[in-house]
This record gives sequence, structure tokens and C-alpha cells, in this order.
Amino acid sequence: MTGLELDPDWPRMTLNEVDALLTAPGSRFEMDEVAINGRPTRVWKNAPPSLPALVRFSRSHGDRLFTILDDERVSYEASFRAVAALAAELRRLGIGKGDRVGIAMVNLPEWPVAFFAITVLGAIAVPLNAWWTGAELEYGLADSGAKLLICDAPRHKRIAPHLTEAPEVRHVIVSRAEAAPDGAVRLEDLIGAPESWASLPDADLPETAVEPDDDATILYTSGTTGKPKGALGSHRNLMTNILSAGYGNARAALRRGETPQPPEPRTALLVIPLFHTTALSAMLMGTLVTGNTLVFMRKWDALEAMALIERERVAWTGGVPTVAWQILEHPERHRFDLSCLETISYGGAPSAPELVRRIWEEFGALPGNGWGMTETTATITGHVGEDYLNRPDSCGPAVPVADLRIMSVEGDRELGMGEVGELWARGPQIVKAYWNKPEASAETFVDGWVRTGDLARLDEEGFCYIVDRAKDIIIRGGENIYSIEVENVLYEHPAVTDAALVGIPHRTLGEEPAAVVHLAPGESATEEELKAWVRERLAVFKTPVRVLFLPQPLPRNANGKIMKGELRGLF
Repeated sequence: MTGLELDPDWPRMTLNEVDALLTAPGSRFEMDEVAINGRPTRVWKNAPPSLPALVRFSRSHGDRLFTILDDERVSYEASFRAVAALAAELRRLGIGKGDRVGIAMVNLPEWPVAFFAITVLGAIAVPLNAWWTGAELEYGLADSGAKLLICDAPRHKRIAPHLTEAPEVRHVIVSRAEAAPDGAVRLEDLIGAPESWASLPDADLPETAVEPDDDATILYTSGTTGKPKGALGSHRNLMTNILSAGYGNARAALRRGETPQPPEPRTALLVIPLFHTTALSAMLMGTLVTGNTLVFMRKWDALEAMALIERERVAWTGGVPTVAWQILEHPERHRFDLSCLETISYGGAPSAPELVRRIWEEFGALPGNGWGMTETTATITGHVGEDYLNRPDSCGPAVPVADLRIMSVEGDRELGMGEVGELWARGPQIVKAYWNKPEASAETFVDGWVRTGDLARLDEEGFCYIVDRAKDIIIRGGENIYSIEVENVLYEHPAVTDAALVGIPHRTLGEEPAAVVHLAPGESATEEELKAWVRERLAVFKTPVRVLFLPQPLPRNANGKIMKGELRGLF
């Protein structure tokens, strides 16, 4: 697909001209240089210094709605009071700087309250995937050494039988439980239910000395070893995204010849989980600055989403391409007034150029895209407005505080413009390391750069094009599925002697997992049996949608690696 029809005078400014103007001394996007881990690094001069500063600023939005869930409406003032009250309770329980605290819950008003109550103390928030099994949740708690867990009732039911395997967890706080479970306390007994937070005492946050590069989060991502790795992030990592997001909109305005306007509060439908870096970093952080209202959904459903967009006059939604596809192609879309939509933005999964055109033509909304990963705390590139319409197969150029380069897969030399190699990135949003995994850290983080594992190229203006993934990963609707994790579970089945997981194309989800297996002689297993085997041991989204059986061992190359390219052809 080529670029769409644009104003013949567009762009009115080159990217270099835009960068020079927007980052000039005294401007909102002025940059500074600071030492991070001893390396000079460009940073946004006007970014908030830390999460406590951000939370205190958010109180200035007063009675403006911060979150909406069904009929529960929580203002910024009410949420601030809940954060202050919970932070005081956590301190009373002995939580202090550097302690790890797990969060395991779906998107609820309590989620950001828990996150900010942890981090304003200088403690480290450990958001865990709410779709994980009890064993997976236990791994995250044990690996991080969490001293306390804040979870919702369904997650508590899942993790409770496994808590003995996470001996560091001394306290458990459960939200939305009818009664306090054994060995736990109800969150409502500490700070009340969301509808009562506005009447909590008017108290400031507990005083804690927090510096920009202090530890703030451990976000779990998986690698080819199969076990999730905790990416250790700082306050600066999260604060960087606030101005990075605003920069993209300002750049788009200048490119079309308009004067950038200060951000106005908007209502956004948040359909991706807050335990993902996209929602947490790229969406929640900026929300506290601009005063946006976040509409939560208990579970993604396109019909319900359209009803919410109409009812709450949602201006912005997205997260992953699947969301846009399912709304675009829903047979009942005509029933809803979606004219309020101004922006549909997404990242986290490959998107078809056709999607860009349809968002623009059928919604009249500007599409937005970007590239990042857990290790980059989300945003490294941004792609909005006419630039995205003109280059629908790109994920945009790097934000000014970040750098990209294309390296040989061996990592020994930088490649030229247009050449395909491994994408490396650096900037103030790159996490410090993997928690307690020095070897994996040394392999991935090199002299301030992160080796992304993505194969990409850069054009003459610095626009990035992701070509393929060097890492053996499947992205289903924004959810990462790491092949070896599923393969290891298949190998545990007594009948399976050879197994491989591959991604097969799916129009709206991007891709889905499918397995190819070879059974041991004399053994038998059915497709449904193996699907159930995986489903019982891993999150549901990791379950293969199809399982094919080969009568012979899977094809391998000279190095003994399974030739997955051949296997994909079987589907």
C-alpha cells in the first residue's frame, strides 16, 4: 500500500526543522543531558522527576473524573486520597524503599491506587499478568522477592494454594472479596470502596526521598529461555513517556502547518491491561498530567466497547490493532454513534497498512502507532497523523531523546541506511537490567543500548520499519507468547517427543499460536487432549489453536535447530 492522498503542501516542515523548533531552549520539549549509569544521556528537561511528583500534580485536576468502571466514578481528588491512605497502610506494614510489592488484578480503580501507593514510598511495584495461572503468579512473586501482594478476589483464589512457594510474601491485601480470606485482609477494610474514597482524610503522601533513577517497577517479559524475566525500571523510565507522547502530537501539528496546542483532557477507553507497559507507561502516566478520564472494561467485548464509546463520548481508544479491527468489522457498528472518536492508536503487534486507511476513511479519526517493548518502557518511536497515513508500514521515527541503530545480527557492526539488521535502541526510557539475571542482562543491554531482537531498517529520514522478529515470539492481539515456554509444556506430556510452536496469520489478532508435534512410538494423543494439557498449565491465550501431528521427527538444520519456516507452511 502506498501513502494516502495528502495535502500537496504537506509536510510544511522537515523532521529536523520540527525537532529544532520543538526542543529549543525554553520550550516545553527542551532537552537536557544527564549521566545515567555514568553515560551522558539526553532527557526531557521538563519531565516530572518521579512518581511522587506526578501523583501530587494529578491532584490539581480535582473533581475531574479519573476512572470510570460501570457505575463507579472516581475523581482525581478521591484517587489521590486513596493513594495517600493506602501508602500510609503499606508503610505501617513495613513496606519501604526498595521493597517489592506484587499487584495481581484486572483493570479496576484499585489498580492505579495500588501502583502509586507502592511507588510513592520508593518501593518497587511488580505488576503481574492477571491471566497467569496460580503457578505463574507464584513464580513472579518468588522471583521478585515480593514482601506483600495486592490482588483482586479471583486472582487471590488462583494464587492462594501457591503462596507457600513464595515465602517472602508476608502480607496479602485482597480487593472485592465478600469476606477477608484466610491469611489476608480486605482492601476495603483499609481504605474503603471506590465510592467512598472522596471522604477519606485529607492527607499528603508519606514523605520519602525518591530520585529519578531509583528503582520503580519490575515488569515481567519472557525470553527464549522460557522463564519470564523481570525488567527493572526506574522512575525516569516512566516519566520519559509523558513528554514523548505529547511530542508526537506537536510534531504532527507543525508538519501540517498548525501551531501545537496544549493538551486538553479527553476521555479514553482503556482496553488493554495496566500490567502491560503500553497501558501503564504510554497511557496511564500521561493521563495524570493531562487529566484524561479512563474508562475501564472488565473484559474486552467489541459490542460493549461501542456502547461505552457512545455513552461516555470517548475520544481516544486503541492499544492493539485487534481492537480497531473488531470495531471496524462488527456487524452492529451502525447502531452506535462513534463520531466522538478522534484518535485510534496502538502498538504491541504488527498492523496491516489497510487498517490505517480504514480508520481514517470510516471513522474520520487519526490513526496512531508506535514501537516499544517492556525493556524500553514502551515508547521509542511514535507515528501519528499524516506521517502515519503516508508511511502506513512504518512505526515512525525515534523520539528526540532516543536513538536507534541497525546492527548486524552478530552485533559486531552497524549497518547502513535501508539495510536490514537487528534494531538497537537507547535513551532515558531503557530499563536498567533484568532482575537477578546478570547473564541475560549482559546479553541484552550493551553500553546503554538494548538489543531488541527485532529485525528492522531505517530510511533516509529515520523512519523505522520492523521487518521481522529475530526472537522466537508470537504476538497474539498484543499478548506475547514465547514459543519455548509452550513447547516445554508440550514436552512434559508423556506422549510427546518432539514439539514446536509457530505463529500462523490471523487477520485481526495478527497471529495465533499453532503447534506441530511428533509422538513417541507406541504413544497416542489427540489434538484436544494436547490443547487441554497446555490450557491447564499456562494462560489461556498461550494455548495452540491448532495441533498437527507429524509421523516423523520435526525437520532440523545442521545446527540441530527446528526449521520453523517449513512448519508454518503446513498450516
